[in-house]
Amino acid sequence: MGNLLEYSGIITKLRAMEARLLTDEQFEEIAALTSVTELVSYLNAHSSYQDVLQDMNEAMLHRGNIEKVLILSLYHDYTKIYCFCGPKQRKFLKLYLKRYEVDLINYCLRIVINHYQEPFDLNHKKPFFDKYSQISIEKLITSRTTDQLVENLKDTEYFEPLKKLKDSQHVTLFDYDLALNLYYFTAMWKERKKFLKKKELELFTRDCGSKIDLLNMQWIYRSKKHFHLKEADIYSLLIPIHYRVSVEQVKAMVEASDVDEFFTLFQKTSYARHYDFGQELTMEQMYEDCLYHLYTADRRQNPYSIASINMYLFLKEEELRKLTTAMECIRYGLNPGETLGYVGGKI
Repeated sequence: MGNLLEYSGIITKLRAMEARLLTDEQFEEIAALTSVTELVSYLNAHSSYQDVLQDMNEAMLHRGNIEKVLILSLYHDYTKIYCFCGPKQRKFLKLYLKRYEVDLINYCLRIVINHYQEPFDLNHKKPFFDKYSQISIEKLITSRTTDQLVENLKDTEYFEPLKKLKDSQHVTLFDYDLALNLYYFTAMWKERKKFLKKKELELFTRDCGSKIDLLNMQWIYRSKKHFHLKEADIYSLLIPIHYRVSVEQVKAMVEASDVDEFFTLFQKTSYARHYDFGQELTMEQMYEDCLYHLYTADRRQNPYSIASINMYLFLKEEELRKLTTAMECIRYGLNPGETLGYVGGKI
């Protein structure tokens, strides 16, 4: 009864928000559009994005502006959920926020490392981060070098892991990106017991642990298929946490002679049960599908819990990914079938 009372208002709000997410049929209609202008008009007429798109005029309809508006929609949804939550649920949302902080830092690192002439385009994110985050966008936008950027993170948890890299030689953007992701997942794993208790902790552990397992297998797959890395280099990419994939299984996959042997080993893991390998899904699509199955099962079995919040935010982020991909496909004149393939169908 306690969870029912704590979550009843949140669940009602989440159901109303989820009802406004785009359906598969609507993505089929989007794939048939022929211009970005048509896409914006469609979203204005048929989705929750009307709230953030209605003030855009034709001169503003380029990819950068539209993506900014779409990310604002995610922040608005996070804010709505936060306002309906009590102290316990807000602890989970604080943990969840770390992924947005890591994305922000990675964006800033790309700007300073690649010496882009354009200024930091972060004004649209400032109100959200000022309200919820430990990171000061006002400080970050003054950075012109990686040293300055790291120093401007001094009052945050991200300073120490990045400072170690700053003092090293020949550090690349990839090194910073890897360090941030490794820190993010290890910090989440350590802090979960401090922020969450009982059923909430159990759910978060399963979701976070499964995501780590899947990401590690995805990195092994990419390393073998695209980069042909040595075993020692593959190990350096992996998050040092093992949930349902054992150390021995990871070792065997890293040492696999080719992608075919990797997939044979992957099929022996508990995650492979979700897949019909005749579907010819990519490893990336398998990753998204597995998370969807996991989060759906969690919410079905524990509707009055953080599982419902986690599921909604996952669906929203997936929708934004699909919309951004669809927009690029439309821009390049791909046919509806090709667009749907890139958005998330079979390729």
